[in-house]
Amino acid sequence: SDDYTHFLHNGKSLFEKRFIEVLKFHEPGLAPVKDESGWHHINSNGQSIYNERYLRAFGYYFARAAVTTEDGCFHITEKGNAAYKDQYIWCGNYQENLCAVKSFTKDYFHIDLDGSRIYNNSFLYVGDFKDGIACVRSLNGWFHIDAAGKPLNNRLFLGLGVFHKGYATAKDEKGWFHINKLGQEIYPERYEIIEPFYNGVSLVGISDSNYLISERGKIINEF
Repeated sequence: SDDYTHFLHNGKSLFEKRFIEVLKFHEPGLAPVKDESGWHHINSNGQSIYNERYLRAFGYYFARAAVTTEDGCFHITEKGNAAYKDQYIWCGNYQENLCAVKSFTKDYFHIDLDGSRIYNNSFLYVGDFKDGIACVRSLNGWFHIDAAGKPLNNRLFLGLGVFHKGYATAKDEKGWFHINKLGQEIYPERYEIIEPFYNGVSLVGISDSNYLISERGKIINEF
């Protein structure tokens, strides 16, 4: 519903019960909700699937849902059981069976569905995996890693985005631009704002001017 208190199907209430707050249903048909007892997950009949209550609960991704207690954050299975024994300051959502977490020593890294680290390194920040590649931030700068935690290339940047259709946004001392998977710039220009390519076109900007550029960096339109 528009006020995030209940669920609608074809414009009608899915069931009569109302909540303090709800989030969307995710596969396999479970939704995180908050009532007077706390956060938990319900099925499409509005019934809680377990007895535990949390400070916060999020949707299921790859059969795992992130939850928060007073002691920390972790993931639960579709039956409501803890997916692993560790807890963290923060948990992301699983993407491609891997998940970004922040430890109590404030290090970031990725874990698999069983909660095991997929590499030994720790970072200042890590992003979600997309097509087997993730952005990470080290003391020296941003770079891409593969699903084994190995650098995709030997390039470091001041800012970095995920790969989309073969290209990623990156930033150096001169500004933002696009790179290929070798970490090479695909054109020499730099911009103040930039977006990923959408069907061969990217929106970029300098000061008050915006441009549409091709994958070769050629300006298609200025406005």
